[in-house]
Amino acid sequence: MAFPGHSEVCLSGDRLLYRPPAKAEYDGKGTYIEIDGMKTYKTGPADATTAILVIPDIFGFSAQVLQGADFLAAPGYQVFVPDVLRGQHYDPADLPPDTPEKKTKLGAFIQGPGAPPKTVALVPKVVQEIQEKAGGKIEKWGVVGLCWGAKVVSLSCGEGTPFSAAAEAHPSMVDPKDAPGITIPTCVVASGDEDANAVKSFVEALKVPSYHETFGDQVHGFMAARGDLEKEKVRAEFSRGYQIIVEFFQKYL
Repeated sequence: MAFPGHSEVCLSGDRLLYRPPAKAEYDGKGTYIEIDGMKTYKTGPADATTAILVIPDIFGFSAQVLQGADFLAAPGYQVFVPDVLRGQHYDPADLPPDTPEKKTKLGAFIQGPGAPPKTVALVPKVVQEIQEKAGGKIEKWGVVGLCWGAKVVSLSCGEGTPFSAAAEAHPSMVDPKDAPGITIPTCVVASGDEDANAVKSFVEALKVPSYHETFGDQVHGFMAARGDLEKEKVRAEFSRGYQIIVEFFQKYL
């Protein structure tokens, strides 16, 4: 499925895909299960009646993403992180896209396995299968999108969405035109790298309860694979960003 315009946005706009991920180590508290044929990280109490689906960035199961999932689970939520790219993660060796060959690879990724509408189509099936395996125990769902995953969230929260609240962290491909179609409370945690005007216009166009905060001294991806958690300031802001999302979900889930 083509996704017109968005490869150009990623290639030229916002510097968002120009940084490789940061190295990090973390032993997750959860386990891996299979959902819709996808390896899925599961964490949190199995008897929780509220669950959170996390759509990660293009690098897959980074230590930072797993740590973020465990943070979200700490208040008593079940959290699921499916490998929505089915192993076709973006190769950090191709960043930054500073050669014609690397730019071609990036464009092919965004138009191919990384085309957000492809993942949007997976989301209802993932939620349904988790619901079935949980035996109907899950009563409410929240959803979190990180970087690229935030675009998937924007496109998954319209009429008929299975989610009751959403959060987007340092969103890629921000389009204010997506906002009016979102039907659930939405939290936006931005970094200093995103287009500030686009983020502002997106939040202003939301017709639902919302919260927005920009971490101006943090890079795109600081709550995901680009978060250099060996740095004290980044580690503190990583935790604060996730705490904002937790408190937003405690209010609306």
